[in-house]
Amino acid sequence: MAYDKEQAVGLKKPPWLKKTIPSGHTHEDLSAMLNGEELHTVCQEAKCPNIWECFSRKTATFMIMGPLCTRNCSFCAVGYGPSGIPDLHEPIRVAEAVKKLKLEYVVITSVTRDDLLDGGASIFAETVEAIRQRMPDTLIELLIPDFKGDKKAIETIVRVFPDVLNHNIETVSRLYDSVRPEAEYRRSLNLLKLVKMSDPSMPTKSGIMLGLGESSEEILETFQDLLEVECNLLTIGQYLQPSPEHLPVKRFIHPEEFDYWREIGLKMGFAGVASGPFVRSSYQARQLYFK
Repeated sequence: MAYDKEQAVGLKKPPWLKKTIPSGHTHEDLSAMLNGEELHTVCQEAKCPNIWECFSRKTATFMIMGPLCTRNCSFCAVGYGPSGIPDLHEPIRVAEAVKKLKLEYVVITSVTRDDLLDGGASIFAETVEAIRQRMPDTLIELLIPDFKGDKKAIETIVRVFPDVLNHNIETVSRLYDSVRPEAEYRRSLNLLKLVKMSDPSMPTKSGIMLGLGESSEEILETFQDLLEVECNLLTIGQYLQPSPEHLPVKRFIHPEEFDYWREIGLKMGFAGVASGPFVRSSYQARQLYFK
């Protein structure tokens, strides 16, 4: 079975991409707490379609080092522009929020900060240490940028022993020039390889979006490339155009096709695969970790 049709369903989203908004006050309470603590989440900044579901479960992916990215990827809704000096107290505020919410599993990510010497690796490390001081049993997943391939920055991350190290490949190699013009496919693969070379026992994770014009053969090649650098966990989701200025969706993938890719990924050797229209790199991260 293969999926190579390059046809979009149309500008109107298909029925399977419609979500029911949960009721209740938990979403508003969590939003208010995050705003009060001057914290950012990728859920809000990237306009994630799962925000109501995750916030209603008191789950969030904290985005450190500000809401503005130094790169301007054509698929991403996170703001672009000068970011200024990082807030030195942010790691403590994130840790206090994790404690207040009594989170058992937390994901920490960031905007890309090419303006910083180490890309912000030391701030990731400080955040992990602050959380562990207050919540030693909380599992921590880090979703990191590529740090321009800086080996020292990657070693800084590995030394704090995150429970999962996540770095997204995002798309197939051929589409990098249009989707991630300031990133490099091989550099992202090499980052995951360097993590395993530093600590072979550390679980690594990556994610890919479908619907940007990739072929079945290219998806399989990407899976194989990730397995060759010993990536353990994989997420597969639907690309959704955040605004008219971003790349258009080339195709809406049916849920059955996502099931197909999940089975392929598992057969090829990934320890866990989350695949579905609404799957994002940190969506139900705890469940994937314990599979």
